[in-house]
Amino acid sequence: MRGPHNIWRLIRTGATLERTGAMGVVLDAFKAPPSLRIVARALGWPFKWLGYKGDPTMPPATRALTALGPAYIKFGQILSTRPDVVGDELAQQLRVLQDKLPPFSVAEAKKAIERELEIPVDTLFSEFSEPVAAASIAQVHQARLADTNEKVAVKVLRPGIERAFRKDVDAFYLAARMIELLSPASRRLRPMDVIEHFEGVVTGELDLRLESSAASEFAANTKNDEGFQLPDVKWMLSGRRVMTLSWAEGVPMGDNAAIDAAGHDRKVLAARVLSLFLNHALRDGYFHADMHQGNLKVAPDGDIIALDFGIMGHIDEYTRRVYAEILFGFIRKDYKRVAEVHFEAGYVPADRDVDEFARALRAVGEPIFGMDATRISMGRLLNYLFEVTERFGMETRTELILLQRTMVVVEGVARSLDPHMNIWEVARPVVEAYIRKSIGPQAVARDLAQTARVLTRFGPRLPGLVESALIAQADARNQKPEPKSRAWIWALLGGIAIGAVVAGGLEYWLLF
Repeated sequence: MRGPHNIWRLIRTGATLERTGAMGVVLDAFKAPPSLRIVARALGWPFKWLGYKGDPTMPPATRALTALGPAYIKFGQILSTRPDVVGDELAQQLRVLQDKLPPFSVAEAKKAIERELEIPVDTLFSEFSEPVAAASIAQVHQARLADTNEKVAVKVLRPGIERAFRKDVDAFYLAARMIELLSPASRRLRPMDVIEHFEGVVTGELDLRLESSAASEFAANTKNDEGFQLPDVKWMLSGRRVMTLSWAEGVPMGDNAAIDAAGHDRKVLAARVLSLFLNHALRDGYFHADMHQGNLKVAPDGDIIALDFGIMGHIDEYTRRVYAEILFGFIRKDYKRVAEVHFEAGYVPADRDVDEFARALRAVGEPIFGMDATRISMGRLLNYLFEVTERFGMETRTELILLQRTMVVVEGVARSLDPHMNIWEVARPVVEAYIRKSIGPQAVARDLAQTARVLTRFGPRLPGLVESALIAQADARNQKPEPKSRAWIWALLGGIAIGAVVAGGLEYWLLF
């Protein structure tokens, strides 16, 4: 996909930004240097007449991205939760991006289903509705199964969406390279990594088999979570371009009037949505990374229902422990420990002063914790933290992008339900429970057991490996392996055997 068409696409993009009045907004948000502003204007202003007009009732940035098409809309949605990258003002504008596009016809949807499943739609479904939701990548229809009369949701990808995204993402890479070349200061934000992250997110959303798999794994992890439920995947009626799930009845999470009319307690729902997210992120390391109101419903029994599993986040155990320690340190106002965790994790260069960093963190935390409970915000904390870490040379952590942005989104959802919610009071028991489990004595024993178990797996191969190493070393010295060296082999094997016994004992203790 590399080629001159990418330059043409960027010219068309610049022309649209100029025509809609978004160019200045974008350049100011990114604090673009003069060289980048000159290039951007050169790509936009002379060709302004080629730009799309867009909807003049929308804010400039939203108007431009909506006019440019699905890939730009999706990119804007992702950037809307990255105020550290685009600035607060532009992030606020991008948050009002419409999550709906004009739908494609029912006839096209039925053709796509028949091509994917190789069965006529009328054989599969006794009813098949007009689109009930049409987003940038796919649209959803309500249907009834012909054999059981069960109500289901059928998600179908837009025709030609894969090619359209590949073309636009390729142009995004060219733009990111130009930004890094013309604005060295932007390299801290890793424009190329941001585009790579975006490409990975979109690639996952363009194969509905992956979304079905994500929904299934998420359901297995959360099956015992009280007050939370997910729709069931209908595997026999799902494929790469089609996904069928049980229909989720409930009121939209964003409709407070409907929630009140249904008799639900919004304070309980606010605390639950935040606790669920933190549990999924810390306990499982696998979380719904697109938890805005449009993807959440409240069931008649008060359970929270999550929908749309195209964007899921995964963080490894080590990163989870680092994240939890940072949060816990702020909760306890132990700024020295928060600073030490950043250094231990390699988030801040080792040549910086840890005490000075701790003082800077105190300047971040104390004003926030001195606020009224209704104004305490994890999102504000993250924004301030980005400012401090930038001064101390911390680069953007791409593995935390989804976690950071989802935390901000989830807090927004909780605040919309209960504006007086104390975020930290809700978060504290979840974080403390994880700390006790993952950093206390039991966690140490569990880590030792796992290490010993891995070592025992190599037991059968170890004598040969050590013997080969000793012979190679002896050959290099033109001599035979010494008996003393051979003794080390058996000592090591004995250690492995002891480790296996210890591992078994630890596992027994942890389980029973």
